[in-house]
Amino acid sequence: MKAIIDTNVFASGVFWKGPPFQILQAWQRGRFHLIVSKPILEEYRRILVQLSKHRPGTKVDRVLDLVDLHAEIVEPVAFALSVCSDPDDDKFLEAALSAHVDYIVTGDKALLAQDGFRGISVVTPKQFLNCL
Repeated sequence: MKAIIDTNVFASGVFWKGPPFQILQAWQRGRFHLIVSKPILEEYRRILVQLSKHRPGTKVDRVLDLVDLHAEIVEPVAFALSVCSDPDDDKFLEAALSAHVDYIVTGDKALLAQDGFRGISVVTPKQFLNCL
């Protein structure tokens, strides 16, 4: 199973307990393949660095190294026009189409509204855990 984890879910899993944390644990245990693109990785890095300023001791570089080593990095397709109501969310759909993912995991309402777009299931963290 292939999945893209949006940045807010990924960051929540790094810094806090709960479903996002359980998703990252499932990924580390090989329950699904994490798919990212360079734009997604850049956003992960930016947000994790920002949040780590308020949570000293978090090993952001170590987490990102794990992603670099164990996630599949894809070249995203490029949309001519924005698909999401928030154009910044298009990067998740672009990577998803490129990699033929099964799921995008998000809590973002604009992205959740794209559920079913070209056969991609866009689900919440709790829904994704139920699929694992």
